[in-house]
Amino acid sequence: MRPARPAAVAALLVAIALGAGAAAPAGAMMDVSADGGVAIGIADQKPTMFVDPRFLELEIRYARLAVGWDVLTNSRSAAELQTWLAHAEATGVEPLISFMHSRGANRRATPTPARLQYEFRRLRQLYPWVTTYATWNEANHCGEPLCHRPKTAAAYYKVLRRECPTCTILAPEMLDMPGMGRWVREFVRHLGFTPRLWGLHNYVEANRFKTARLRELVRATRGAEIWLTEVGGLVRRDNRSRTEIPEGVSHAGEVTRFIFDDVVPRNPEITRVYIYHWNSVSRRDTWDSALIAPGGRERSALHVLARVVRVGPRPLGSFRTARRAR
Repeated sequence: MRPARPAAVAALLVAIALGAGAAAPAGAMMDVSADGGVAIGIADQKPTMFVDPRFLELEIRYARLAVGWDVLTNSRSAAELQTWLAHAEATGVEPLISFMHSRGANRRATPTPARLQYEFRRLRQLYPWVTTYATWNEANHCGEPLCHRPKTAAAYYKVLRRECPTCTILAPEMLDMPGMGRWVREFVRHLGFTPRLWGLHNYVEANRFKTARLRELVRATRGAEIWLTEVGGLVRRDNRSRTEIPEGVSHAGEVTRFIFDDVVPRNPEITRVYIYHWNSVSRRDTWDSALIAPGGRERSALHVLARVVRVGPRPLGSFRTARRAR
């Protein structure tokens, strides 16, 4: 692919990369498509994509970054955040920041609403140009401390809305798992109204070519917009999960087609999609749904994404049957 950005911008990014130090969580998203519909992006926990000519050619304009709720209290995390945001700003990328568990000694610790307000205010003071946030990453999953605390999540959402009324604030991002609808209904009950923006990570069902959980979220948040803030075709994983998900390079490409050629056209509630993730660093990665393999080789999923960016979705009648994970 031929870079579409000026050489001066690429040079600036290389300079940032050489002088920035530690890597950071990252994600990105671009306004698309040929029919003026859904916006498309990349979610990635690294800033290296920002210096990849293939990424630059896609002219991505938005970004998702998952950070600990106390990111500024840890010098390493704060440096990673600064590095990633410098790359994002240099490429004109608008971040979506999603809060998650602390990366400190106590992963299960949850802040009081007042403490979250304090940390959020610090972020806003340092990075006033960042105005899009998600309340919590995968709040209904018990890898996060809010999985049984929709009331606490509702309090956090109120804090973020109150602290920055001009910001775009997503309700907690959901993982497509059993009990999701119940969690959402409890959150709404404690909040007193249904937020207009929600995030969903629908890895499981997308890789099974299904949409039941998505439709469940649509019913529970009727009238709201949904952003798929993490989704992608699974190539391989080694994260000790017992959930069976099909995998493979060709499978991942077919899943990417399914997302854009079937799921998005059939569900107008979806207005943004963040594909996770840009590139895999090593064959020892515990999760690989990357568009680019270790060593830099392009996968079929990247070619599907590039086609969608250029000409839009091509709704088709069928997709390959999901294979069991190897």
